[in-house]
Amino acid sequence: MAGMADMADARVQRGDAIRTFPFPVDLSVLGVGMQVGPMGTGRTWHAADAPLERVHRIDFHVVMLFSEGPVRHMIDFAEYEARAGDLLWIRPGQVHRFSGTGAYRGTVLTMQPGFLPRATVEATGLYRYDLPPLLHPEEGQLTALRSALAQLQREYEDTTTLPLSLHTAVLRHSLTAFLLRLAHLAASSAEAARHQGDTTFTLFRDAVEQGFATNHSVSAYADQLGYSRRTLVRAVRAATGETPKGFIDKRVILEAKRLLAHTDMPIGRVGVAVGFPDAANFSKFFHQHTEMTPAAFRAELR
Repeated sequence: MAGMADMADARVQRGDAIRTFPFPVDLSVLGVGMQVGPMGTGRTWHAADAPLERVHRIDFHVVMLFSEGPVRHMIDFAEYEARAGDLLWIRPGQVHRFSGTGAYRGTVLTMQPGFLPRATVEATGLYRYDLPPLLHPEEGQLTALRSALAQLQREYEDTTTLPLSLHTAVLRHSLTAFLLRLAHLAASSAEAARHQGDTTFTLFRDAVEQGFATNHSVSAYADQLGYSRRTLVRAVRAATGETPKGFIDKRVILEAKRLLAHTDMPIGRVGVAVGFPDAANFSKFFHQHTEMTPAAFRAELR
């Protein structure tokens, strides 16, 4: 196993592995933790030499507002079809893949996780991974979002009338206005609103997000949160239609898929990373939930 790990590390050093793309640097606006502009121009959210048909992982937020379509885009192994007027919101840590067909036209916003203060992050739900990435605003919502995004772009491109500190402050305020509208849209569906309103489920969801790599026990989460197992079952069923165990397993499988697609880690180490010290148990668990072995899933994606 150690020899396999050394080989994987060597491949990563050679650049053969699927890479996590850091936030792109715009030399014209140094020190600003966001970018906004037309898709397909100098301001991009991927490396110039990146094989875009491969699965990629990013460590920053991407919001795409499409002016044309349809475009198919994969996010966390689910395919989404965006049309003119739709938005795609990709959050840090999610894997995604560009479509080989369809032109990406519209406006793209990228933002580093630490650019906004904590209160704004919480108010805008920047890390609500349970919300759908694809959003379909109504006409009035779309008009307001386009206006807010256009204002943000104007402020971003105006690098001469204010010193950098004030320029950054104005950008944060303009970005917050846009994200508050976007967050309201994301939470406006019946399912999302139900998730937001159910405190028991929300606490369980957040606890799973923090602990799924080591804790797969429903009873342990119930004890941690101070609920009975029965209360937890009712809350998770009402919010998602599935059991707490099914919710945990789904999150574990997603992370395993991300690691298999995104890294050259040996399968045994992927299993350890999601809470399975024994490689055989991990392979059995993965096969039960996907009807594929980890090796077959990785080979198909590559």
